[in-house]
Amino acid sequence: MKRITTALAAIAIATASLAPTSPALAQDDDKPGLFVNLTTDDTWSAAKAIMFAHEKALKNGHEPVAIWLNVRAVYLADKKRPSHIHGLMAENGTSIQDMLTAFIADGGQVIMCSACSKAAGLTEADYIDGVTMGTWPVVEGLLFDPDVKTLAW
Repeated sequence: MKRITTALAAIAIATASLAPTSPALAQDDDKPGLFVNLTTDDTWSAAKAIMFAHEKALKNGHEPVAIWLNVRAVYLADKKRPSHIHGLMAENGTSIQDMLTAFIADGGQVIMCSACSKAAGLTEADYIDGVTMGTWPVVEGLLFDPDVKTLAW
């Protein structure tokens, strides 16, 4: 009986060593980047998206981390447009523009849809410092990078 138990244990160990390594474990040192497609100017949704990109992805070593502001989200980075403050942000008076500025300061990228900006009547001069006007090569380089995941908000 002892031989059968020993043989079964040896088979279990051998089988486990042949199993593929989990991608999450294999990428501990090389975390994939994140491309957040943000389309709304609803500040509650936007705050959640920005906080996720900044606090969960960027600050945990994922890179690059980019937020693409398009459709109505282009209004979020307009330095002339105050944002309503929700939930946790209300406690310390943080605005959406403050969140985007902190994200950029920590190495995050905020990319503005050029066509959406034009449709909204906004130019690069209207946006907070650090915003990049998106061109197709900039967006394409992130969106189709196999090491970058995409999340729509």
